Amino acid sequence: MFKILSLSILVSFLAGCSSVQVSDYKNEKPILKLEEYLNGSLIAHGFFQDRKGLIKQRFTVDLRGTWVGDTGTLEEDFIYSDGKKSRRVWTIKKQTDGSYTGTASDVVGEAKGEIAGNALQWKYTLALDVDGSVYNVKFDDWMYLMDEKVMINKSKMYKFGIYLGEVTLSFYKK
Repeated sequence: MFKILSLSILVSFLAGCSSVQVSDYKNEKPILKLEEYLNGSLIAHGFFQDRKGLIKQRFTVDLRGTWVGDTGTLEEDFIYSDGKKSRRVWTIKKQTDGSYTGTASDVVGEAKGEIAGNALQWKYTLALDVDGSVYNVKFDDWMYLMDEKVMINKSKMYKFGIYLGEVTLSFYKK
């Protein structure tokens, strides 16, 4: 009996370790069309939580997206709760297989993204400036389209495989 119970616990544990795939959202609505949602003006409100769950930084982002064919430009202007400002400009390209790639001046290499249903998963490395030192931090970025105006974003951050914290954003299409 003990062996069966132990085996059941092990199977449950291993099943819990399997990760969510973007394809798990293929039937969710509304369907996310990145070229439509990230076209025009948006505003986002967000925060960074450390690994303990403490909110360390809040921010607002003004976004402007434009698309020409399968290539989009997304301009992001950040204003942080401490008054600091920063800017990121993404170039996003839709690939022939329906996936996306993205580049920006502080993205190391290329971001890779997949969409299914209402969800987008981006994976990329960002060169983060923290008090004058730059750290390459891996992002596992998930965006969920809630309706035609609202998208929620959760990003988990890792350095050397160690969980650092996460960023949560709420986008609103103007």
